[in-house]
Amino acid sequence: MERAVPILPTNDLAGAKAFYVDGLGFRITFEASKDGQSGLIGLERGTIQLMLDCPMEGHGRDACVSLQVDDADAYYREWSAKVTVLRSPRDEAWGARTFDLLDPSGNTIFVMGPLSARKPD
Repeated sequence: MERAVPILPTNDLAGAKAFYVDGLGFRITFEASKDGQSGLIGLERGTIQLMLDCPMEGHGRDACVSLQVDDADAYYREWSAKVTVLRSPRDEAWGARTFDLLDPSGNTIFVMGPLSARKPD
């Protein structure tokens, strides 16, 4: 199986770990850190996989990752109760329902799901 796994930079591995595990419900698949402050952490939630890297030198900063999900509204309800979300879900003209948030390191998490089935009020 071929796939891409985004690696997100962070300056605070412990803070990023708490955000993704406690806030967004990811589980740790591996952790390579001697001090809990620097190293690499693998994360997974369903079929979504991410890695966190601290320090991630020479690779750019302020990354953006798009997470394709079955129900953007369900993720919004769960995550907005635990972390700050930049904006609520909206139907995009290009055919997706989206919302986004920032992790503690300034990386954008852009969530995309199918258009909602609800009728406008």
